Amino acid sequence: MTSPLNTESLRKVLELEHRKGYTDSAVFGGLDRFLRNWVGQATGSITEPQLLSRFHKLHLVNSNYASLTKQQRKEWVKAVLDFLAKEEGREAEKGEAKPIPLVGRLSPRPRQPSVVTKQSIDSPITVIRGISSSLATKFNKLGVNTVRDLLYFFPHRHLDYSQRKSISQLTEGEEETILANVWQAHETRLGGRRSTEAIVGDETGNVRIVWFNNPYLAKKLATNTRIVVSGRVSLFNGRHVFESPEWELVEDRELIHTGRLVPLYSLTRGLRPRQVRKLMKGVIDQWAGQVEDFLPPELKQRCNLLELPQAISQAHYPEDEAVKDRARVRLAFDELFVLQLGVLSKKRHWQESQPGSPFSIKTSVLDAFLKSLPFELTSAQQKVLKELLADLQKSRPMSRLLQGEVGSGKTVVATVALLMAAANGYQGAFMAPTEILAEQHFTTIGQLLSRVGHQEGGEGYLCSYSGVLSHPLTVALLIGDITQVKKQELQQRIANGEIDIIIGTHALIQKGVEFSRLGLAVVDEQHRFGVTQRSALRQKGFSPHVLVMTATPIPRTLALTLYGDLDLSVIDQLPPGRQVVKTKWLKPVQRESAYAFIRRQVASGRQVFIICPLIEESEVVQARAAVAEYQRLSEEVFSELRLGLLHGRMSADEKDKVMRRFRSGELDILVSTPVVEVGIDVPNATVMLVESADRFGLSQLHQFRGRVGRGQEQSYCMLLAQNPSVVAKERLDLIEKIQDGFQLAEEDLRLRGPGEFFGTRQSGLPDLRMAKLSDVALLELARSEAIKLFEIDPSLEKTEHQPLAKELARVWPRAGEWS
Repeated sequence: MTSPLNTESLRKVLELEHRKGYTDSAVFGGLDRFLRNWVGQATGSITEPQLLSRFHKLHLVNSNYASLTKQQRKEWVKAVLDFLAKEEGREAEKGEAKPIPLVGRLSPRPRQPSVVTKQSIDSPITVIRGISSSLATKFNKLGVNTVRDLLYFFPHRHLDYSQRKSISQLTEGEEETILANVWQAHETRLGGRRSTEAIVGDETGNVRIVWFNNPYLAKKLATNTRIVVSGRVSLFNGRHVFESPEWELVEDRELIHTGRLVPLYSLTRGLRPRQVRKLMKGVIDQWAGQVEDFLPPELKQRCNLLELPQAISQAHYPEDEAVKDRARVRLAFDELFVLQLGVLSKKRHWQESQPGSPFSIKTSVLDAFLKSLPFELTSAQQKVLKELLADLQKSRPMSRLLQGEVGSGKTVVATVALLMAAANGYQGAFMAPTEILAEQHFTTIGQLLSRVGHQEGGEGYLCSYSGVLSHPLTVALLIGDITQVKKQELQQRIANGEIDIIIGTHALIQKGVEFSRLGLAVVDEQHRFGVTQRSALRQKGFSPHVLVMTATPIPRTLALTLYGDLDLSVIDQLPPGRQVVKTKWLKPVQRESAYAFIRRQVASGRQVFIICPLIEESEVVQARAAVAEYQRLSEEVFSELRLGLLHGRMSADEKDKVMRRFRSGELDILVSTPVVEVGIDVPNATVMLVESADRFGLSQLHQFRGRVGRGQEQSYCMLLAQNPSVVAKERLDLIEKIQDGFQLAEEDLRLRGPGEFFGTRQSGLPDLRMAKLSDVALLELARSEAIKLFEIDPSLEKTEHQPLAKELARVWPRAGEWS
């Protein structure tokens, strides 16, 4: 029998919405929110694949009802009510017991008692014997609400009590397990607390056991009872003793607390280890077999993966280390595989729901541009350029992430792409995170173009180049500095298609800028150029090729996970002759010599960055500390020099002003909190001094170091650390030795884990319980299997992929925005 949809509540809400004139006021919080909750419950009750497929085609979970016009809402409500009526018809034809008619029913009828007693694993945990509502509340605090949550409530580690010893083989300080007879057990007082003391023995000898603060055990341990004891062995008055070990009676059932790999679970107030272990054992034995294995059989065979019920069971109560490891691999694979599938379907939706604009590669334009460059492209740049040009020729829009160190030559590659867009009659938009960086790009791209063509005059924000294409190539800079009149004139010319390349901040896609034919968007240093920004481009009627660039080295595994919907290109070599920034970790006693070195550098015409310590998360406190440090430095240390200050509480205009003064050489030293913009180019700056360097991660220290060493002069990075921890010392040693940002990023991930690598809140990672992002091989395997499956059945419509489609729909809403 199929599972008829319980659509009572949905029908009522839609009919009320119809009566209220489609004003999105039928339910509190709006229809979209109601639908998300309703769909979550409804999908759990559908067991028939075809019905599930029809149900998903309604797109209830992302209907965006709130954004529809009144007419569209009317049509949408009618379509859903028709669907519900049709489903009833199907049930009737099958001659099955059909649910009470949904549409047009006026009064509720009493519900028939349900024959089906089998509970679903998505039932609340109170369906489990032994879990009262007060116990359930304690589990809820740990994020465990349903039976499924309990099955996936994995132990954080196991104690190995599996190796049994005889009493004569016991070793002090080791975790040991014995099988023994109780000779005597009695209540005693130890340290003023009521406790239990027992003497147990086997054929090789006797040993004393004490359980502190637990007098009740004395009654349970009758003489001659056989027990298994597992715990750490201590020495007391020259004799071995177990102190408060785990124990259990030897009965004809499986051991739970001793004599095996024993799970340790996360606890909260009111949950005890033995209680949780016993409960979990019962849950695993009763429910693990009911979990549907959603992976296709041939995939499991190919990757040598355990069956899902077995993997869940062995992750909690493993037979041995080897099978425990296989269980972890299976469960970690599931997480990464479902994650990759979700990411790929998002990419497919972006690429196929609206075709892009294929460019033809104008070889003569390309060759002339490359020949005009004052340097040869590195082999890494050539490889990336090839990947880029191949993407641009396809009719589906490019989605590519380009990673490359500061100075690796990403801008040149991006300029080629922009040039190809213009050569094909399309416009290209280049978006930077700040106005000062947008100006920098405008200057750099202008310099590159004036080598291949001839600059035909132009103003500070608009240039035209002849001899590059068959028509004059126009490049505009659109930022807040421009007067309102000029801005409107520029916007008009962009809308008329008279400007080929537009450079600005991310506001380009939001505020009143209308493009004529947008074919390419290049986004610099925007880690989250996500779905919303893309749909903003879509709403302007375009489906451009998108190139996202970043100078933050992200380890490959993390990039594949975080940006799985973007193809990855890496420029992993710096141009020849690029200098190494000499890096030195200084002790506090060397502070004065660091200041003296700074004075010498300034005297020879150079400039200096000083990064203030990151004192607290609060921006206000940081700003205050920066102001105090700036005053101390300018009044007591460098009173004869010109200092500027930059911190997060300043307005964008104030920051811009200070940066301009520093770039133009009006300031010798820039004192800053860690807000120094990525990519700020001050070739004359040769010294970077970082205070409290032990408080920063490797990637951040490397970013600071990248602010210097951009000109011809030798540059230096000095790291001051007061009293670094062991891990911080390891970081400071690494940054001294390693110059390669990607190598450092891998080390950073190893030292700090993925959450801290990005800052947990901004990592956007779903809750990976079993998968470790440092497990490169498994991530690559999950990704390649996801791609393989996608090529065969992208919509997961085949019968054998129905369970997987269901799992994807269940997991994906929780994973947040991934792009």
